[in-house]
Amino acid sequence: KAIESGSVVRAIPAPGAGTRARSFFDSANQWSRDEGYAGLAYINFKGGEGGGIAKNLGPDRVAQLVAKMGLGPNDGVFFACDKPSTAAKLAGLVRTRVGTELGLIEQNAFKFCWIVDFPMYEWDEVEQRVIFSHNPFSMPQGEMEALETMNPLDILAYQYDIVCNGIELSSGAIRNHKPEIMYKAFEIAGYDRSVVDEKFKGMITAFKYGAPPHGGSAPGVDRIVMLLADEPNIREVILFPMNQKAEDLMMGAPSYVSEKQLRELRIAIVGDPHKPQ
Repeated sequence: KAIESGSVVRAIPAPGAGTRARSFFDSANQWSRDEGYAGLAYINFKGGEGGGIAKNLGPDRVAQLVAKMGLGPNDGVFFACDKPSTAAKLAGLVRTRVGTELGLIEQNAFKFCWIVDFPMYEWDEVEQRVIFSHNPFSMPQGEMEALETMNPLDILAYQYDIVCNGIELSSGAIRNHKPEIMYKAFEIAGYDRSVVDEKFKGMITAFKYGAPPHGGSAPGVDRIVMLLADEPNIREVILFPMNQKAEDLMMGAPSYVSEKQLRELRIAIVGDPHKPQ
């Protein structure tokens, strides 16, 4: 039923997990639920095929899975089932967690890669419409022709990240510097020309006067320092970091604002500020 409603199944191999107790698999399942996901199914190949999903798949499909993923007798595999984007995100988190707990991640090394061909748009399950996936101001691959002829969910953008050890160090893009292409890109996401002119007046006006093709990348220095210092938490390399509640303990912020300050800034509080809106 889940597949019929648009969900997919992603398999995450766990080399060597067969040597672990059942609690290893059960704790991973509970962890995924605590993170807000539907949970994880699994197969443990140690001493047979443990896990209820193996019985549901049957020996032939299990054999195909083993061959496809190159699994051995001491391995395990987790399964995530959800909408494509949610399943992909969970699978990535599971891969990192399993790799860490099983000691599969190479230590004392810096492994770099470029992430390219980002999708220009994605489907918002809550609003039931197409929205920008990442950077709305990047140039779509194929430019105007792609916007006019392709399925929006198939359009790629000229965006790129450089990643080291799974940490995004720098993110960039080639700018969409052509006004008509920008108008069309925003139209697909549900914004007409008036919205673009109002929200991004300075940028769109400058582009109408003529701007050369341009792009760039913005490195995160704090993330680079975090890697060099071998710190798992970025707050450890920030001088006065906020806590997990987004509070600045050094400055005592956020704090209450006086009525006098609100009047000076012409700000009015509507409703009870102590109740979530």
